[in-house]
Amino acid sequence: MMLEVTDLNVYYGNIHALKDVSFSVEEGEIMTLIGANGAGKSTTLLTLSGLKKPQSGTIRFLGKDITKTTPQSRVAMGISQSPEGRRVFPGLTVLENLEMGAYLRRDDFSADMEKVFAYFPRLKERKKQTAGTLSGGEQQMLAMGRALMSRPKLMLLDEPSMGLSPLLVSEIFEIIRRLNENGTTILLVEQNAALALKLAHRAAVMETGRIVLAGTGEELSRSPEVQKAYLGG
Repeated sequence: MMLEVTDLNVYYGNIHALKDVSFSVEEGEIMTLIGANGAGKSTTLLTLSGLKKPQSGTIRFLGKDITKTTPQSRVAMGISQSPEGRRVFPGLTVLENLEMGAYLRRDDFSADMEKVFAYFPRLKERKKQTAGTLSGGEQQMLAMGRALMSRPKLMLLDEPSMGLSPLLVSEIFEIIRRLNENGTTILLVEQNAALALKLAHRAAVMETGRIVLAGTGEELSRSPEVQKAYLGG
């Protein structure tokens, strides 16, 4: 098992954001978390990347307890995140943003830079442009490319389709599928439930800080509750 999350409880002040959340991600799969805004999906990813501290529960990555480790040590172990809202560095160029993704590496990362450009040819065309001048779709590509520069074993993707045109959403999802085919395990948080369930090997539904349903992507897309709540069925 690549990632095991057990009984995670997270608070924002008095607000109990995650309530005994447990799930696992197997090596080589795409796992997706779906749910309404405020269900706890993004909080889950922030906790996994070390930016939010849980009050209780454990996170194990590749068999090791990482619950109390720092965000940078998790990146070094092989976890990277493409955050909600992209969070690119607007004043830095595309190239500099990608180099920031490799900030912990001491080896030559030029081959990985070329891999990123192979996934996202538009970034290569705009590598000298500042990130703030890119379109929303290009910024999403840059956020994902930056996350790839640390050579992650597990990639956390938070709402990659948010605010993008349907055409660009299809393009981003196709790239996610290719990344996974090429060996990157992916935990995807996504509001576009139909697309996420189609892509994912396994899925879980979050409601008010709890996981209320889990199964394969196909099982959940056939579930009457999921169809009614998230698929417009």
